[in-house]
Amino acid sequence: MAGKNNALQKPVNLSPELENVVGKGPMTRAQVTSKVWDYIKANDLQNAKDKRMIDPDQKLGEVIGKEQISMFKMTGAVSKHMTAT
Repeated sequence: MAGKNNALQKPVNLSPELENVVGKGPMTRAQVTSKVWDYIKANDLQNAKDKRMIDPDQKLGEVIGKEQISMFKMTGAVSKHMTAT
């Protein structure tokens, strides 16, 4: 494993909108994903009928858009708010 460059473990800079949701960066993509999920669960943003769908609140909407989004598309939307350190 040593010497391999794992993109999930590399720290990235976060946009101010993403920092509003997950806290101050830089942090790894893995940490960002985990913290976004913590935020979704803490604020009960998973759709009650379909847990794969996220209903963003105001803060999360600044990152992933105001419309309901699937958890699979959400990762791509969040990654637009990360830049290499």
